[in-house]
This record gives sequence, C-alpha cells and structure tokens, in this order.
Amino acid sequence: MNLRKVLIAVSSPAVLAFWSAAFGQQSGGTADEAKVMLAKAVAAVKADKVKALDLFNNGEGGFRDRDLYVICINISDDKYVAVGNPNTKNLLGVDARTFKDIDGDPMGIVAAAHKPEGEITTVDYEFPKPGADKTPVPKQTFMTKVDDLVCGVGYYYFNNE
Repeated sequence: MNLRKVLIAVSSPAVLAFWSAAFGQQSGGTADEAKVMLAKAVAAVKADKVKALDLFNNGEGGFRDRDLYVICINISDDKYVAVGNPNTKNLLGVDARTFKDIDGDPMGIVAAAHKPEGEITTVDYEFPKPGADKTPVPKQTFMTKVDDLVCGVGYYYFNNE
C-alpha cells in the first residue's frame, strides 16, 4: 500500500507536466476570448464612452489580457482613439485608413464603420504582439460599430510560438 502511494505521488507531477505541455493553456488569447472582450468593450462604450476609452488605453478593467486588447477608431475622421497595445501607443490620433499591413496593403479595419451597428467585421493581417518583439505575426481582429466608433479586439493565430 505504501509503495502504491509513493508511485502515485511521484508519477502525478510527471503526468501533470506532460499534460500541461501537450494540452496546456495557450500563452495568448483565443478567437472566442477576443469576441467576449469585444462584447464587453461595446457595453463599456455604451455605458460611458470617455471612461471606456481610458480603460482601453490603459489596459485596465479587463481590457488587456495577455495579448488581447481593445482598439477604437472615430468614425468621423477614422483616427485611433484607443490602442490597448502598449507597443503601439503612437497610433493614437493616426488615420487608420493610412495604416498598412506588412505587405503595404490597407488593413481595412475601418470597413466596419459602413456596416450596421453590432455587425462583426473580421479583418486578417500581420501585426506585432504586445511585448519586446516587434516581429509581425498573423492576427485576426473582430471589429464592430458602436455609437460613433469602430472598436475591435484581435487575437494572434499562433499564440504558442
């Protein structure tokens, strides 16, 4: 009986380590988590736009989780008013129509401004993850119109790399 308990105690950490490595949590957010954060962001804008933009820009209130964060663009001038990625604060005030992907193509993130409020537009492009590495990686962002803004949350396809 004691030998059985010892074997279980010794093998359990090994099994857990294997399980975590093989089936562990992703280091970044998922598509579903991005959609949930976007819904939360829409509710925050509708409740108090000024407060919401401040929370988005500061990554507070659950609006920055790993590599998930909120962006918002004014519909009237297509300029970024919220950028939750700490590496790209320089985008605040920049016209989103002039922003290009790694291939020099327009990113198309303002397309949601021309759709009915609440309809989700999916945009695929490459962009650096939050953190020290500035290498662009594949990303998909879900954008929607909310009041006089277009807001979005994206996730990176290869979160474990």
